[in-house]
Amino acid sequence: MRAKSLKITALAGGVGASKLLLGLYDVLPDPGVLTAIINTGDDIVLHGLKISPDLDIVTYTLADVIDSKKGWGFQNETFHLLKRLAVFGRANWFNLGDRDLATHIHRTALLGEGKSLTDAAESVRVALGVKSRILPMANEPVPTIIDSSEGPLHFQEYLVKRRAEPIVRGISFDGVEKAKPAPGVLQSIAEVDRIVICPSNPLISIGPILAVAGIREALRARRKDVIAVCPIVGGKSLKGPSDKMLAQLGHEPSAAGVAKLYADFTCTFVTDPADKSQSATIESLGMTIVVTPTVMKTRAQKRRLARALLNL
Repeated sequence: MRAKSLKITALAGGVGASKLLLGLYDVLPDPGVLTAIINTGDDIVLHGLKISPDLDIVTYTLADVIDSKKGWGFQNETFHLLKRLAVFGRANWFNLGDRDLATHIHRTALLGEGKSLTDAAESVRVALGVKSRILPMANEPVPTIIDSSEGPLHFQEYLVKRRAEPIVRGISFDGVEKAKPAPGVLQSIAEVDRIVICPSNPLISIGPILAVAGIREALRARRKDVIAVCPIVGGKSLKGPSDKMLAQLGHEPSAAGVAKLYADFTCTFVTDPADKSQSATIESLGMTIVVTPTVMKTRAQKRRLARALLNL
C-alpha cells in the first residue's frame, strides 16, 4: 500500500540517505513529488573526470541499478579500465567501475560543453528512468577539506585513501562563499509540504548543504515542517565515520549531539528506540521527539520508516 502523496524535499548525502530515499520512492503514490537536494562536497576530479559520488549513489539507488552490498556503483560491475590506468601509474585508490565511468565521462563532457552540474544530474536521472527530482546543492565546486593530523586532505582522500584514520581537527568547504543554491533548491524547500533531513553524516554530508548561502535560512523559515532522522544509533554511526568525526571535533556522538546541530531549523527529530533515553534532552532543545526504528537493512524496513515519516 502506498502512502498519501505529500510533496517532499529531502537533504541527502550518499549511502545512508539513499536507503530512506528508496523507501520514500517506493511508498509515495507519485515519486515525482519527491525532490532530493544532494551534497556535492564529496565531488572530486580524478583522471580528468568530474566525479559526483553522492549524486550517483542516489540516482543509481532510485534507478535500482546500485550494488546494494557495497552501497555504491553498479550491480555486477567490472573494473578493467581502472586496472589499465594503474598500469600507466595512475592513482587507483578510488574505485571506478567500467559502467560507472560512462556516467563520469558523460558528466565531464556536458560540463565541458558549458552545461551546469544541475543539467548533468538531470541528464543522468532521465537516462536511468528515475522519476524523482535530483538536484545538486550548488553548481559551483565546494570540495570538503579535512584539516587532519596529516595536514589538509580532500574528503575522499581522508575517507577512501586513508580509511578515515587521520584525526580530524577541522572541516572546511572550499569555495562555499562563492557558491549559490542550484536552481530549484530554495524553491523546493519553500513550496513543499514536508522537508526531511536524511540520516547522513551531519558534518560532511548535511553540513556542506547547510553552508551554501540561503539554505539554512530557508530551512529555518520552514522549521515546523522539517523532520530530521538521526544517523547515530546507540552512540554509533550506521555507516561511515560520523561518530568518530563528531567526537574528534568536540561534539557528543549521540542522538542528542546531532539534535543540537539541527535544533535551529528542525522541529521534529526521529531517533531509534535504542536512544529513547535521550528524549528529554532532545525535547529541551525545542524539538518534538519521535521514537521509531531507524535501522534500514531491508527494503521493507526502508519502506516502513518512510511511511512513518509521511504519517507524522
